[in-house]
Order: sequence, then structure tokens, then C-alpha cells
Amino acid sequence: MLLFKKVADLQSWLDSQRAKGDKIGFAPTMGALHDGHLELIRMAKRDGCLAVASIFVNPTQFNDPKDLEKYPRLPEKDAALLLGAHCDALFMPPVEEVYPPGIELTIELDFRQLDKVMEGVFRPGHFKGMATVVKRLLDIVQPQQLYMGQKDFQQLSIVRDMIRQLQLPVELVMCPTVREADGLAMSSRNMRLTPEMRTIAPVIHKTLQWAKKELEARPATEIGAEAMQRLSEAGLQPEYFDIVDGISLLPVARWAGSDFIVACTAAFAGEVRLIDNLVLKG
Repeated sequence: MLLFKKVADLQSWLDSQRAKGDKIGFAPTMGALHDGHLELIRMAKRDGCLAVASIFVNPTQFNDPKDLEKYPRLPEKDAALLLGAHCDALFMPPVEEVYPPGIELTIELDFRQLDKVMEGVFRPGHFKGMATVVKRLLDIVQPQQLYMGQKDFQQLSIVRDMIRQLQLPVELVMCPTVREADGLAMSSRNMRLTPEMRTIAPVIHKTLQWAKKELEARPATEIGAEAMQRLSEAGLQPEYFDIVDGISLLPVARWAGSDFIVACTAAFAGEVRLIDNLVLKG
């Protein structure tokens, strides 16, 4: 696996690979890698791509400076994991390589309601920063295929919309959420959970599974309210539990309301904020 820290060096190598006819598959990450991230690399390899990963803790998508400060940084461990997953190249740039001084790279797109619901309510500005860095990384790497995880479903929806609006020549590939044996979605934040909260946290996935069973028979608002109660009673502090259309992210009232329905939730387990989702239909 090759390690690059400068944009020019990475692009020079990518150009030489493309000249040989290689297809580039790209997985952007913020590090603190787990098996969910590695599955993105494995998918790219299975699809016949040269697998390129980036590790960049993007300062523009943290609305809370303390969250940015606490975000785990494990570059040596991450590089070893990527090597084990047969990643071909790792891009680990300093901030000034991604955001050169004096150049305005912020993207101004109208995502309609996509960036205003759910996470958008609790993390203002997050998605603008996320979309900006993904666009910047796509411009640098110019992959044919972009691999992202289902766990960040709203993020994935916004990136899909950005690709559509800007007519970017890249295919977005969604990788199903990878879970621990007890159902907890793998996340870089899980390592910050206390032992007590790690025991409680799997109730998030259990509640999503419960909602899937209930939706055919009951109104979505009723299920959402009861789900919030279940999470609270388990010892979590839920922020939302929304049942939405999988494309528009607008609320769905009942099972018959859409062909593609997803339940999305966020909850604090102590001081650690966890998100998860489950496709209920479609």
C-alpha cells in the first residue's frame, strides 16, 4: 500500500494507474477505522477497482469544537488495518492540502429538505462541511466509484443529491451497515463508550427492528413516539426517531405511504452520540 500526503503526488500516481486502464474505487474516511470501513475497501476490490482510502478529520463538518477535539486519531493502527484489507493507496493529507489558503472551496447547493431534517436539526452546518470535503476529495481522486456506508444514511442521501446536481462522473455505491455481534452499528465513536453504555447501546438496533415489525399495522408517528420512549427507558437520551421516505427523507405516515421507507435515529449513550438506521421497506 502506498501512502500519500500531497495532492500532486497522489494525482501523479493515479494518472499513471489510469493510463494502464485501472478503475479507481474511493472510500473517504475520518480514520479510527473499524470493519465497516474495511468492508468499503473489500467491496472496491471485489468490484475490480484499485482501492484508494483517505483519512482526513474534516474540521468544517464539526459544529462542536469539543467533538472535533475528542475525535479519535489512530493513524498507525488505521494504516495497518487498510494494509490488511489490501488497500492500494492511502491519502492522509494535512488540512492545507485539502483546503489551500486563499482558495474558496465551500459548495453552495440547495439540498432542499435533505440537510434540514434529522441530523440537520441537531448539527447545523454539518452537511455543508461534509458535502464540501467530499466534493473536494472527489476532485482530487477522480474515482469511477465512491464507496460509502449505509450507517450515515442522511449523509449518503446528500452526497447522492450532490452528484446528481453537479452531474459528477462517479457512481455512488452504498455498503450495508456492519454490526457487532449484538447488533450495535460499528462506529469510530464506540471506543468512547463506557462499559455500562456499551451494554445498553444495542437497544438502538433492537428498537429499529421492533419498528420494522410494527409499521405494517400502526401509524409511523405512534411508532416513533414509542421508540423514543423505549430508548429513554433503556438509559439513552434519544434526539429523534424518524420514519421517512428513503429518497426525500420526508416523514412517512404509514406503510403504504412509500415504496422505500427508512427509520433513522440518534441517541446519546452517556456523552457519546450514536446514530443508526434500518430500511423498513424496499
